[in-house]
Amino acid sequence: MSWNKPLPQPTSISAPFWDGLKAHTVRIQQCAQGHWLFFARSHCPVCGSRQLAWHTVSGHGTLYTFTVARVPTLPEFTDEMPQMLAVVELDEGVHINTTLVGVEPAALRVGMRRRPVFDERPGSVTLLRYTPGDGGHPAVITTDAVPVEAVAVAAPVPSRKQIDCKDLAALRALVSENYSDWSNAVEVTQDMVNQFAALTGDNYWIHTDPERARRESPFGTTIAHGALVQVLVSRLTMPMDYEVTGYTNIVNYGSDRLRFPSPVPAGCRIHGRYRIKSVEAVKSGTQLTMEINVHVVGQDRPSVINDLVMIYM
Repeated sequence: MSWNKPLPQPTSISAPFWDGLKAHTVRIQQCAQGHWLFFARSHCPVCGSRQLAWHTVSGHGTLYTFTVARVPTLPEFTDEMPQMLAVVELDEGVHINTTLVGVEPAALRVGMRRRPVFDERPGSVTLLRYTPGDGGHPAVITTDAVPVEAVAVAAPVPSRKQIDCKDLAALRALVSENYSDWSNAVEVTQDMVNQFAALTGDNYWIHTDPERARRESPFGTTIAHGALVQVLVSRLTMPMDYEVTGYTNIVNYGSDRLRFPSPVPAGCRIHGRYRIKSVEAVKSGTQLTMEINVHVVGQDRPSVINDLVMIYM
């Protein structure tokens, strides 16, 4: 996967800490008088000693405080909402700012035991996350992995009921104000956006130039074309509990409504859900209108609203 989020810049003083994370260890400083330090410094803030040494520690600790962020601080973090920002007090007494993974916000309590998780996804650096000490989250998040808590998994469907396309009463029984469960999630990468721009000729900088977008775009990063997000619906498996039968052909008749209410920052993941809005008999067959909403994972506001009209012939 591509990494679209800001990253720390190790310095000559902090480099041993970041090198330790790459080796899947937590390293902190200790002065000659026995005081533990974090963040990395050139002298001890307690006694002023400049005799500092790096030591590998377990990284285990307790949850000192936390907050659940539901509005992203930057567009790049949209797909992590809600984001659990925390301070963990290591067993050595120092405090580390971090984010929590593998836990639901409602389950968080100050004082809970925490263990380190090494996030390799950025590539150039390894980030330190924390997870419940007795939880099942992997100790390492690899470059091809997606955090467990961020995956929107469609509810299992044991079987699909068969409905004949001429059975208007049965089809109309599907009409609902409620949406289905979520589909699978698909990452919208910058490379995908670039390929779509090359194919369509829409290479406007807000889609294809990350550096300029960071400087000038109101979104602070590149965003996917609305049309790209719309067509990516074909890669989303909606959890349908029915199957229409008895037709010879299905015609995509277009859209009664197509809107792009909010952007999809490059590097974010999308998922979708649907509801049946209407069913009616037409001259050529049975017309079904399905409202499909596509969201950035973690966002309440949809990025695409499409009232898709299909005719079963």
